[in-house]
Formats: sequence, C-alpha cells, structure tokens
Amino acid sequence: MQTTFPKLSMMFTLSGMFTLALTDNLIVLVSETSSLWFFQTLRGVFAVGLLLLLALFGVVSLHANRPSRVILRNTFNATALLIYFACLAFLPIGIVAAGFLTAPIFVLVLSILFRGERAGVWRWGAVTLGFVGALMLVWPEDGALAWYSALPVVAGLFYAVSALGTRMWCEGESVWVMTFAYVSILGLFGAIGLVVLTIWPIAEIPDGSGWVLQGYVTPDRTMLWVTVAQALGSVVGVMLLTRGYQLGEASYVAINEYSMIVFASFFAWLLWGQTLSTVALIGMALIIMSGTIIALRSTK
Repeated sequence: MQTTFPKLSMMFTLSGMFTLALTDNLIVLVSETSSLWFFQTLRGVFAVGLLLLLALFGVVSLHANRPSRVILRNTFNATALLIYFACLAFLPIGIVAAGFLTAPIFVLVLSILFRGERAGVWRWGAVTLGFVGALMLVWPEDGALAWYSALPVVAGLFYAVSALGTRMWCEGESVWVMTFAYVSILGLFGAIGLVVLTIWPIAEIPDGSGWVLQGYVTPDRTMLWVTVAQALGSVVGVMLLTRGYQLGEASYVAINEYSMIVFASFFAWLLWGQTLSTVALIGMALIIMSGTIIALRSTK
C-alpha cells in the first residue's frame, strides 16, 4: 500500500484552499470596471505562457496520453470555473464557493445513475442533506428567488462531471497536462466571448452586468496586477492541492477542500465587509456535512 502522510496532506490542502480563496476575492476589485471575457483571456495567456516556459526548460512535461479525453474532461472543468468566476460579480463569494462545492453530491448521484454504484442510507441521507443545504443557500431572505442564484450549483454539476471524467477518462495523465488543458480552454472561452462582445457589443447593459456582458475594456493597473495575481494563485493553489492528494487519502483530502467556504467567507468579510444571512450559513453547514459524510462513507 502507498504510504500516506495525513498531517502533511492536510497542510498542503488547506494552504491550497487558502491561496485560492484569497486570490478569488480579488475579483471584486475588477468586476465593476472590467470584463469577465477580457480577464479570462489575459489570465489564460499568462498561465499558459508560464506553463509553456516551464516545459521549455524541462521542468514539466505537457505530453498527454489521450489528448481528446483530456480536452473533454477539461471542457467541463473550464465551463464550471467560467460560471464560478461570472458569479463572483453579483453573489457573495462564500455562497459561490458553497454552491460550487455541491460537486461531491452530484458525483455520487451521477455515479449511481450512470456507473451502477450503490449507495446506502448514509450516503442517500447525505444527498438529501446537501440538497436542502443548496436550497437554503440560493434562497434569498426576501423570498424573491432570482434565476442566477442557482448558477453556483450549476457550476458544481459541471465540476462533478469533470471529477468523474478525471477518474474515467484521464487516469495516468499528469497534473501539469490537466492544468495546461484547463487554463488553455478557459482562456479560449474568454477569447471567444471577448471577440463576440467586442465586435457585436450590447447597446444597453443593465447595472451590475458589465462584468458578464462587456467585451474589450481598456485595462488599468488594477486589472493587470489582479490578473497576474489570480493566474499565479490558481497555478500555486492547484499545485498545493495536487500535492495534498498525493500525500493523503483522496476521501479525506476532499473533506479538507470544504475549508474553501470558510476561507472565502472570511476574506470576503475582512476585505469587503460581505456578510451572509443565517439561512445561508446554515445551508453552508449542511453542504459541508453532506460532503463530509459522502467522503467518509465512500471509504467503507
């Protein structure tokens, strides 16, 4: 059996989530003055350039064993993250992170439906618990449910498909190949949106929708340093998470990933004064409990 180092694994995983939570909070600085599509294009160019530079000097290998499967898996992954970043402009990051981390619930449901996996009462109970938590998370205090409130959960569904794709399609592929494919596809999505919305701009953009509906926006210093910091944070965060999975049992590492909700909410409160309703906090707690039960029972 492969030797595991639980404490080291936890340290790497928590460090990765801390890094991602901090850099994702920087989006608030540019969401009102810039464009999601321009941001993703710049971020993709920087991240892809960095990985190509590392490959050029022989630090990493970007050779894929099954390129088509790597592209398919990371198309789902990039779509999930595109929705995630879009939501950061109009929803508190804690809610976005919690909705995104409904992914383990969808992984279990999809595994049961399409892979013939069996689940006992504990895991079905966890799915129910997570579903209730997701409803509480997206339901606004005034009772007026907006369609976009459910988008973080949709991102969680796409991320779940990519997680299953990692197991089913991409076994043996290096983390560098997967990261390169992910940032390349996300950057391509950004470039497509940037070209379309720049050539055919929307005449009247509703207040608060510029982040998603604008094409090219002249970058300022804030946009540039946030993009570089976000790209670096993403690469470093993924590296730390990968090391965490290499050192520990996957099911227990997955539990540590829920620290993202706590870190993201903490930084949002500290930096921007974002607070969450009691209902949303209870929903977050239920999602964390659900994912923890699923992870623990998956080892039985």
